[in-house]
Amino acid sequence: MVSVQAVRRLVARMLSDQRGVSAVEYGLIIAMIVLVMMVGLSSVADVTIGMWGNVSQKVVNAR
Repeated sequence: MVSVQAVRRLVARMLSDQRGVSAVEYGLIIAMIVLVMMVGLSSVADVTIGMWGNVSQKVVNAR
């Protein structure tokens, strides 16, 4: 588990870093990539759940 002191040190180091603007830009880019991945995976999950529901129904009907 991450301690509060470790988080404070990380934040302090990031605030004192002169390359902070670049870090923020990279953070925003990564956040957008993660958001797009989550939306894509959500769509895939919906299709997969529907597919397995269809398979389950066919197995029940085959009995």
